[in-house]
Amino acid sequence: MFRYILKRMALLPPILLAVSLVVFAILRLGQGDPAMAYLRLSNIPPSEKALAVAREELGLDKPFAVQYAHWLGKAVQGDFGRSYVTKNPVLDEIFYYLPNTLILAVASLVLTLLLSVPMGMVSALKKDKWPDNLTRGLSFFGVSMPNFWLGFILVWLFAIKMGWLPPMGKGGLGHMVMPVVTMSLMSLCINTRLIRANMLDNMHSRYVLYARARGLPESVVIGRHVMANSLIPVITAIGMHVGELFGGAVIAESIFAWPGVGRYAVSAIYNRDYPVMQCFILIMTTIFVSMNLVVDICYAWLDPRIRFEGNSR
Repeated sequence: MFRYILKRMALLPPILLAVSLVVFAILRLGQGDPAMAYLRLSNIPPSEKALAVAREELGLDKPFAVQYAHWLGKAVQGDFGRSYVTKNPVLDEIFYYLPNTLILAVASLVLTLLLSVPMGMVSALKKDKWPDNLTRGLSFFGVSMPNFWLGFILVWLFAIKMGWLPPMGKGGLGHMVMPVVTMSLMSLCINTRLIRANMLDNMHSRYVLYARARGLPESVVIGRHVMANSLIPVITAIGMHVGELFGGAVIAESIFAWPGVGRYAVSAIYNRDYPVMQCFILIMTTIFVSMNLVVDICYAWLDPRIRFEGNSR
């Protein structure tokens, strides 16, 4: 297990290096001039002389390989440059907004697990009955509903029509309800369907038949054998849900004016703030890959049938 963890951790630097190279190339080779964006955000008239000075200041007058090597050398030391808009260090600003996004992501993940597990269990135990039909219908609706459209509907219904919840901003728990529901609905529905399918599959397994033949109570058979084994694939899916939640945070924070890193990244895209965009993508990649590593370790710990390379029998 220890060798497996080291092997997976060794893959993180090459992945981040490849992502940084691709992002750096796309931003530099795409449409638009970073120097022009820099001057516009600095309220400086874009004359030829001003553009030349800006390109020299930003290092855009050097070859692409030199630009990337210069940026990478500073990024390894934690210096991702300064924002074109605020002139502040990019990493400091992202770390300022990141806790607000983590609040929404953690709350959405907790809501997903708290609701999907009992809903999936009830749907499997009441197969083809009205609880199962209701759960499957809601799951189909949730998977099919785009999260940005759901956010607009929630604002129209609960903020404008009924006035129960504040429409935007950060404050108390009321400000979190609609963004959390918007971010978690799709993951919740996917988990519910996954738990239902796994439980129905495990309920016809041999070990369940043998447990019932031993005279174990049905609650023990369902809880200790069926449910425990049905949750293992869900743990693997959590790693994907984390990426989905951070992706959904970009939309939810924009709709509900939540001061998180997703909304900050969207404003950077509008302003062509390249240093912010590069740093944001790298941090999101790091979080996503790290969560997948944690989930894989938990999966291996829970399922003794897994054997990794290098482990002795």
